[in-house]
Amino acid sequence: MNYRSALGKARGLGSAKGGSRHWWAQRVTALALIPLVFWLAVAVSRWPAADYGEFIRWVTAPWNTILLISFIIAAFYHAMLGVQVVIEDYVHSEGIKILSILSMKLILAFLALASVFATLRIAFTG
Repeated sequence: MNYRSALGKARGLGSAKGGSRHWWAQRVTALALIPLVFWLAVAVSRWPAADYGEFIRWVTAPWNTILLISFIIAAFYHAMLGVQVVIEDYVHSEGIKILSILSMKLILAFLALASVFATLRIAFTG
């Protein structure tokens, strides 16, 4: 017979202290993405007739490079946080959950690094 209370059963299972940091990070990245998405939407709306050379000149402008890299970092980090929550909520097997989160983080980190590298390469080499 088990005489442990509900609190005794819950002890040692980990705390919920990391949840608020995750929640805040998601909100901060969402707020950072609002002006960046508007900036990118305005910029893209000016490209319908743009050729490759015009796009390269646009990316090589210092402010555009900085804002584009900021958008890439914020968007991929925000996506990582959001997909992690979805995996935690809907994947019930602990092993598959950990493997899924690790795989997703590695893939998104690689894609973010590749995007930043491509942007910097265009910015510095044209």
